[in-house]
Amino acid sequence: MITTPSPAATSTTTVDVAVSAAVAVVPALASTAARADLLRAAAGALEAAGAEIVALADEETHLGPTRLTGELARTVGQLRLFAEAVDEGSFLDVTVDHADPAATPVPRPDVRRMMVPIGPVAVFAASNFPLAFSVAGGDTASALAAGCPVVVKAHEGHPRLSDLVGRILAEVLPAGAVTVLHGREAGRELVRHPAVRAVGFTGSEAGGRALFDLAASRPDPIPFYGELGSVNPVVVTPAAVATRGADVARGYVGSFTLGLGQFCTKPGLLFLPTGHGLEGVLTEAATRVPAGPLLGDWIRAGFDAALADLVALPGVRALLPPRPGSGATGAPALLTMSAQEFRVTPEAARECFGPASLIVEYADDTELLAALATVPGALTTGVHAERGRDTELVRAVLDLAVARSGRVVFNGWPTGVAVTWAMHHGGPWPATTAALHTSVGVAAVRRFLRPVAWQDVPDELLPEALREGNPLGLPRRVDGVLTG
Repeated sequence: MITTPSPAATSTTTVDVAVSAAVAVVPALASTAARADLLRAAAGALEAAGAEIVALADEETHLGPTRLTGELARTVGQLRLFAEAVDEGSFLDVTVDHADPAATPVPRPDVRRMMVPIGPVAVFAASNFPLAFSVAGGDTASALAAGCPVVVKAHEGHPRLSDLVGRILAEVLPAGAVTVLHGREAGRELVRHPAVRAVGFTGSEAGGRALFDLAASRPDPIPFYGELGSVNPVVVTPAAVATRGADVARGYVGSFTLGLGQFCTKPGLLFLPTGHGLEGVLTEAATRVPAGPLLGDWIRAGFDAALADLVALPGVRALLPPRPGSGATGAPALLTMSAQEFRVTPEAARECFGPASLIVEYADDTELLAALATVPGALTTGVHAERGRDTELVRAVLDLAVARSGRVVFNGWPTGVAVTWAMHHGGPWPATTAALHTSVGVAAVRRFLRPVAWQDVPDELLPEALREGNPLGLPRRVDGVLTG
């Protein structure tokens, strides 16, 4: 068994040392070619240490070697994907408008624009993804791809794993490129530090809001990209119930209990038509899911409290009541209420982090749409429907989904977020603090860039990406025309 001691909380002095080192390493990350090489080196180093990483991660989180091996592969894969994105270069948004002395009403100067790194970034690791949303996770990978060094505030749920990954990265990255700190006060100091230029956060709504307010109240406010809470509603139309209701019910249970409900994309609300007849299928499927260890005692305590609040709401009925457990162990629970009661009970639409979900039964299309419109901003909205049937209802649901969430899932489940160029993992408040951006996929790099325009600057003084001969071979927009 690995017995490395848990790290102590970081002092204010150490926070300043770490951020100063991040500032000093910025020039070493200026070259895009160098950044791509560093991202690949980081991926290779983590892959080589896979057995040690998975063993310690399982000891601290109890997520199991199978899940953690897959998560490590995802972590390594997204580092390599960002390296490919850096090589490709379109995220720099290079734009050249040549001078036009004949332009009216006044002559046009030569203007060239591109995205540049925003500066050192603070990243707050998540509890539920100790690798993919932690020290070497997506926030860190996207910040490095942008050319920004990272100071990570480790999550207290896996502190020794965080230090191990930090040491592995330190062996292949320049000093100061990625640093790991511990303790809540260190996190607050990071957000307040004048050299930190942006924050990436994944965690609770309460913790994220406190740090978001701290970032906004600085003398020089900085962007805070927080992923907070999401209930991720799923709508099932009458036609889908009639055609494949049992399969949908089993799929829903599999999704909301995956990882014992400790995913930010867990479907927390299922909208079913009144008289759906699926209670037996739902409860049987949920009962078959064994109780298991949650990420820690603090997760179990939060789960119990949120679930007790839900059960106590007027109109809520328990299909599968909360089951007692010991320590950090949690078991699935399934509740239901009418759409009419749901619409006037905003507390019913709050996230319950863990293996519990609420079924909302609607009498007709009008009742469904009215209830769905009260759901707060979400990462995802799911729709199960039969093509060519309930068409007008499906269109109305999709319109609401687009207005209130960042990803629309048709005849599928939100758990499982592909790391791709097209993926968007974000949504309106309280899902995130910045609905314009994603924390998963290549577009995540945009959070840590800012645009700068160069006007009438001599070619030899321009960044290579903006020079007339395009020495880096980047895709660019020149005088309004995209070039490859």
